[in-house]
Amino acid sequence: MFRPLEGVKVLDLSRVLAGPYTAKLLSDLGAYVLRVEAPWGDDTRGWGPPFTEIENEQVAAYWTSVNLGKSVIRKNLKNENDLQEVRKLISESDIIIENFRPGKSEGWFAPWPDEAIVCNISAYGNDGLRFREGGYDIVMQARSGLMSITGDENGNTAKVGVAVIDVATGLHASSAILAALYRREKEGMGAKLNLSLWDCALDLLVNQAQNAIISGTNPTKMGTSHPNLVPYRAYSTLDGEFVIAVGSDEQWKKLVEALRLEIPEDLDWSKNAQRVEDRRLVDELVAKSVNKLTSSELESVLDSIPCAPVNTIKQALSDPHSIERGMLDSTAGINHVSSPHRFHN
Repeated sequence: MFRPLEGVKVLDLSRVLAGPYTAKLLSDLGAYVLRVEAPWGDDTRGWGPPFTEIENEQVAAYWTSVNLGKSVIRKNLKNENDLQEVRKLISESDIIIENFRPGKSEGWFAPWPDEAIVCNISAYGNDGLRFREGGYDIVMQARSGLMSITGDENGNTAKVGVAVIDVATGLHASSAILAALYRREKEGMGAKLNLSLWDCALDLLVNQAQNAIISGTNPTKMGTSHPNLVPYRAYSTLDGEFVIAVGSDEQWKKLVEALRLEIPEDLDWSKNAQRVEDRRLVDELVAKSVNKLTSSELESVLDSIPCAPVNTIKQALSDPHSIERGMLDSTAGINHVSSPHRFHN
């Protein structure tokens, strides 16, 4: 298989999720990743159950989700000999990823090699009022406003079920690193990158942030509904929950025909804006029809409209399409989701 970063050396000095996930993405692309952990190991080694065994140690599945395939050594940076060894590793690396508190890594490792690409990931960045504060993903979901739009309309606030801000930060960081690596190939220059969970959290709000900016009002919790599209949510069927995602007026027309919806004669729902205005009535009409069918029957009826049953994770992993696409892999005897990258020579 074509691995475009073959020969690139990455030194992963980061902890928990955003940094290690960044390094994992580079490893997926073929880079060699050497991970340095404290003598007691990364915190996530204990974030279980569930646990699995690696090199005679019980390690949380959480840790394996982003660190399988990396070489791992343990060093105490408060020990001068260990610190010198890590400095030597830095001098031999193309890319260094770290998420120490602001100023800490500079005190240990500066000056960085001229041609190295150094990526710092922090909670709030290297300046601003909060730059000295730390923060886990749930803290960022709360402060960024993401949590305020997640949950049932009349229920409790909820967080996204995955540490989505950490993951988004890792995606942005790997993208920035690849851009810096491309420039280095052209100009021979290294780079110092700074990514923050905070910046990536606000960027992750996308249309909801823009809705707030343009309208001047705060978006609110809507369960599975969409603020700008109707119908676009989960409905109850005879045997579960089922998502219908109508993204165009043409798809709405097909839905009306497929479900034989009887729209009141005095209402015109041919345009999305009108359906958003009458959201409650549209949802009630669709729900009344959907409630009479099983999920499999509904999927058969709506074969030309974006839709899906609400699966469990195990159902998604065992879906025939996942199997056909080879989305399950094994590293060091541990099964995991394979890289989504697909390269063809």
